[in-house]
Amino acid sequence: MTDSKNKQILLSGIKPTGRPHIGNYFGMMKQMVDMQDEYESFPFIPDYHALTSVQSAEDMQRDIINVVVDFLAIGLDPEKVNLFKQSDVPQVTELAWIFNCITTMPYLMRAHAFKDAEAKNKEINVGLFDYPVLMAADILIQDTDIVPVGKDQRQHVEMARDVAQKFNRIFGKTFKLPQVKVLEEMEVTPGTDGQKMSKSYGNTISLFAEDNEIEKAVMGIPTDSKGIEESKNPEECNIFALHKLFSSEDELGEIRKRYVEGGLGYKESKDILVKNIKDFITPLREKRKEFAEDIDSVKEILRKGGEVARQRAEVKMKDVRKKIGVEL
Repeated sequence: MTDSKNKQILLSGIKPTGRPHIGNYFGMMKQMVDMQDEYESFPFIPDYHALTSVQSAEDMQRDIINVVVDFLAIGLDPEKVNLFKQSDVPQVTELAWIFNCITTMPYLMRAHAFKDAEAKNKEINVGLFDYPVLMAADILIQDTDIVPVGKDQRQHVEMARDVAQKFNRIFGKTFKLPQVKVLEEMEVTPGTDGQKMSKSYGNTISLFAEDNEIEKAVMGIPTDSKGIEESKNPEECNIFALHKLFSSEDELGEIRKRYVEGGLGYKESKDILVKNIKDFITPLREKRKEFAEDIDSVKEILRKGGEVARQRAEVKMKDVRKKIGVEL
């Protein structure tokens, strides 16, 4: 580990619920890599959160390992960060119960995930309803200063702050109030249909996609019927929205010019995008294959990170237990 003296604590996680897409990368994963020298970082695998939808031991174990390998492949350095899984810190669920006892149901009914599930008439399990409380425990138990999230995840950190303030008001100052860090220019990564990239929308491009997957995803992007020579508005084009992520500044300017003046058809635009996405993904994919060949090392990284996170959490919980009166 690098010297963490005077560094702020940064924490964020990605659920083990399938393979990450480029939206996950630009929204949170890349930030964790970019900031691993600046902060004392705690990237984690929220496996208990995943239980709201993943209820197969085989799938859970596979996806936990996959997420770690994915992080390593994009450049996360286990010598610089504490990478761990949520279930290795049992103090988190202990703290979540304590938070439950000061959190009201009407407050939790404001959560976006709950309201979205309710609007779709889904059968909502208690875990999904209580999701923000467990997330608050994840964040607050590590004395987190900074939480890098996508724009749509801002509410979770705001709710963690609310919980911390309420606990501090009732039992005395105990928890820091974490700050949100959103990478402004990448707040929402567009999917192949123009909506936010999301597995639930089926509009994603896998972060480690094979070449044929990239081609299929890009060639399937819907367009209008304008011909090659017709002027097109780049800001209304789903292809161009992805060019902003993968094309160089000079190339992007040229593509924009040809859109407006005419002379660039959607097929050629897609071909350029396919090439640029392949250039970005191919080296990551090759690195990932190397890490995936040594699963024992991956598990050891998690074990070490879990030990650090667990020790920190226990120090915090000793204070919490004393504050609420259960430690005699």
